[in-house]
Amino acid sequence: MPNIEIPLDLPEVRVLKCKVSGQIIIAVESTREWAICHKCGEKTHEFHSYGRQLRLRHMPILGRSVIIEIRPKRFRCPACDGNPTTTQKLEWYDERSQNTKAYDQWLLLQTIGSTISDVARKEGISYDRVLGSIERLVLASVDWDEIEQLDVLGLDEIALKKGHRDFVALVTARQADGQLRLLGVLRDRKQETVESFLRSIPERLRATIHEVCIDMWEGYANAVRKALPQAKIIADRYHVAKSYRDCADKLRKEVQRDLKKSLKKEQYDGLKGTMWLFRRDPQELDKEERGRLALLFECASDLKQAWRLREQLTAIFETDHTKESGRAAIKRWVRRVRRSGLTCFESFLTTLGNWLDEITNYFVNRRSSGFVEGFNNKVKVLKRRCYGITNLKHLFQRLYLDLEGYRLFGL
Repeated sequence: MPNIEIPLDLPEVRVLKCKVSGQIIIAVESTREWAICHKCGEKTHEFHSYGRQLRLRHMPILGRSVIIEIRPKRFRCPACDGNPTTTQKLEWYDERSQNTKAYDQWLLLQTIGSTISDVARKEGISYDRVLGSIERLVLASVDWDEIEQLDVLGLDEIALKKGHRDFVALVTARQADGQLRLLGVLRDRKQETVESFLRSIPERLRATIHEVCIDMWEGYANAVRKALPQAKIIADRYHVAKSYRDCADKLRKEVQRDLKKSLKKEQYDGLKGTMWLFRRDPQELDKEERGRLALLFECASDLKQAWRLREQLTAIFETDHTKESGRAAIKRWVRRVRRSGLTCFESFLTTLGNWLDEITNYFVNRRSSGFVEGFNNKVKVLKRRCYGITNLKHLFQRLYLDLEGYRLFGL
């Protein structure tokens, strides 16, 4: 049968023998003729004996699992009292692990987009063995030394369990090259927790933060004002839009409830499906859909007025305003709302009064938390895939692996 040569990528070893059955078992020995004494830290070349045999899982070859067998050399140190012996340590494995370092990286690649349990089943190893690879190679917190600048920060929260209010705060950064970085997973979204983390960022990096995108949560805003006074706070456009659109939608619900009571069944049936038409961008509606929406507005003129005001405010955000012209346009819109007599926007007008400066900061660079919301979707997918992750350290590691894994551990 034909033979091929495949490099093991294990430095300083020679192959003694190879056995192929269900798996490939390769016996090797070290070619290094020295060790570092564990007492004095000096090199010793005085060979003493061999240690116990190690069986280390290595990267698969042609679909077969690979086991590396090695008996580490032991050396005696003539310079130390008692001439102690030291077991030689080679760079391609960790004596506390059952894997080679290359196999640890292989496991991490398999874990990206998957679960620890699935990887363990596919590889025929234990859950804890895969988890051990993550613990050895994946950071449990951000390494500030590998970051040159931060530019734009994003602060948002996510519930660890659906239906519970056990929010954790996620701190991310979008750098000038577009790269997204996970900086922290905080135990809660309280002002003091967020402020403490922001102050823990090295001073050289804090100085590079120009903007911080947040939802309209006062704890985030106050934390940023105290820890990053030079940064511009931007109230995320998505959350702003959701706030005023919800106001218009609340009126729609009330109107449709009243119409259901006052109209005959066949008349009301003609309005079915208009909820989605009301919520959609009017530019996306075809002629028939616009006609059905117009029928709804014929029955409720106030609702038509609210819909127009909603679209007018959206148009303001779509227009290329400066901060000053955007602020002026929003104030004119507020006056139109006041003149309309509609009360459905009252809660949003209060929000505008409290957050106008942060909302209009959007017009400076048209920055939003889109990158944060995209990252939140990644978190939600990870939670569903893993049936929830409540350990913050593991959550950070899994998110870090999903973001950076291919760059760090790709072949």
